[in-house]
Amino acid sequence: MAKEPPIQVVNKPRSRKKTSGKGRRLTKKKQGFKPPFQMPVWLHYLLTGVVSVCIILGFYWFFIRPYAYRWKPCYGLKAYGVCIPYGYGVHGFDVSHHQGHIDWAALSEVQHTPFPIRFVFMKASEGGDFSDTAFVHNFNEARKNGFIRGAYHFYNPKTDALRQADFFIRSVKLEPGDLPPVLDIETRSDNMDKLRRDLKIWLRRIENYYKVKPILYTSYKFKTRYLNDSVFNSYPYWIAHYYVDSVEYQGEWKFWQHTDVGRLPGIDEQVDLNVFNGSMEELKSMTIPDTLKTDTL
Repeated sequence: MAKEPPIQVVNKPRSRKKTSGKGRRLTKKKQGFKPPFQMPVWLHYLLTGVVSVCIILGFYWFFIRPYAYRWKPCYGLKAYGVCIPYGYGVHGFDVSHHQGHIDWAALSEVQHTPFPIRFVFMKASEGGDFSDTAFVHNFNEARKNGFIRGAYHFYNPKTDALRQADFFIRSVKLEPGDLPPVLDIETRSDNMDKLRRDLKIWLRRIENYYKVKPILYTSYKFKTRYLNDSVFNSYPYWIAHYYVDSVEYQGEWKFWQHTDVGRLPGIDEQVDLNVFNGSMEELKSMTIPDTLKTDTL
């Protein structure tokens, strides 16, 4: 029997599936697709550096620069932990309950230093019903220890002006030799015209009672923006302006609160330091006269 030849397996070509015209178009699109733009490495690092520099400059401008004066080298005379403003011989400070307990016996030694502290302002009241818890004690101790003393009221724009004035009058019994009462205004109001009218009411009420012109305390910016007119300019001005070498305010002023980071013996917390724009005799001439006679409420 003759053998049959082995079966040969022939690979048949695969049949090609018909593609529609739409499929052909998709294929063509895929073949022609371009990848998205890829940023060069050098450009990536450049932009990262620019953004970082902007963040650092922004942080310095808004958070470091306003307080850079604290770290500036002192080329003048230094005392009480700060650089003393040049050209002023009468120094003072101001306190509230935030300074905690004060050792007045230790504090009195600052009257016998090369930069003697002569006067002190104390917070007496705020709004229409808040009395500073340390005021009565500090006010009495200041006089016992030979300081020229003064009292201030922290104004609340949301409380009636007359109510605040009368509350201060009930809280503070000024005596001859004391500094005039102080109106401390730092808070803006939604209605600044009304605030200005109310401040004038407070000032007139206090002046009529104590028979002396009150002192107006506020910051340099607040004064120039909101209280820079002939009426407010007629009051002795106590300016709060920190981290500068000299006062930039062009008008008249009597007191300058030049720092809030002073250090005094007998006080554990940092304290505001001030200078008087004049001599010791001129400071005494501002105080309540011996002829003061106040009316009853």
